[in-house]
Amino acid sequence: MGFWVYIIRSESNGRYYCGQTTDLLRRIRQHNDPEYRLSKTTKRFEGPWQRTWSQQVESRPEAVRLERQIKKRGIARFLSANQPHQDSDDPDLGGAGQAESRQRRD
Repeated sequence: MGFWVYIIRSESNGRYYCGQTTDLLRRIRQHNDPEYRLSKTTKRFEGPWQRTWSQQVESRPEAVRLERQIKKRGIARFLSANQPHQDSDDPDLGGAGQAESRQRRD
């Protein structure tokens, strides 16, 4: 079983969110579902949220390490350095294509 590290972006305000999951399609649906309440960050900030970047890794510890690395560096900076590396295994996930480099405002 693989794990996914992903970055999604709000189409309404350009904010980024980075997370990890075992089921990428289900997780993106949860971020966009107004009834699902366990996605606090993506409920506090308006969407819709689209996948900007994702990468599959072998284990949860590897996914957690990569997620922390991305957040520590800054999501926009990470995307700027990793634009050519776009996971295109599943075009139905939405948001595929070149990642935009927009600063996140907290």
